Amino acid sequence: MTVLGLQPSGSRVSGSITFRGQDLLDLGAKHMNALRGKELAMVFQDPSSSFHPMLTIGQQMTDHVRHHLGLSRRAAQRRAVELLERVRVDSPQLAMKRYPHQFSGGQLQRVAIAGAIACEPAILVADEPTTALDVTVQAGILALLRELCDSLGLTIILITHDFGVMSSLADNITVLREGKVVEHGARYQVIRHPNHPYTKELIESLPQQETPASGASVEPGGHDVG
Repeated sequence: MTVLGLQPSGSRVSGSITFRGQDLLDLGAKHMNALRGKELAMVFQDPSSSFHPMLTIGQQMTDHVRHHLGLSRRAAQRRAVELLERVRVDSPQLAMKRYPHQFSGGQLQRVAIAGAIACEPAILVADEPTTALDVTVQAGILALLRELCDSLGLTIILITHDFGVMSSLADNITVLREGKVVEHGARYQVIRHPNHPYTKELIESLPQQETPASGASVEPGGHDVG
């Protein structure tokens, strides 16, 4: 929430968040509003909380891209349909006319992801995006995020308590305990050779089938997922 400047009013924040040479904590509201949704995007844990219940999906997606990209109404509609097709939402043209409550949880999360990548952000923060979904739907959403990371050159910060998800998806892993970083490194290094006792406890608590095979390796590329 702090990366996107959405921390609660009155919060005290220390340290720094550097993005393209500037500290986000030093930026005013106007500058942050310009970055948020365009350069920095977010997918929330509960997809139903991401949308206004009284507006169609089409209205919400086109308002977003028209504001940040300056597109005409028609161009914004075309862009929205293309995005819904990319994240494999069923019947994109029809979906544009529907309301959030008319979608399943998994389809609505795909719509949320489409909205988040609409302006081709540099960073996408995904806050436990599969927690409210069943296991089979979770796998599809995670595969979609990995695909978008690779195809768009997108850096995804995936926040999760599920080390099994991290072991199968991440390039790099950061482990936090009580709000502090206790370990950071490439996936293989953290999973196979953890240094901190807390990391070891997390890994040992996993069912054996969730841990990567001993021959697992880190995918090439410099994009973080986790």
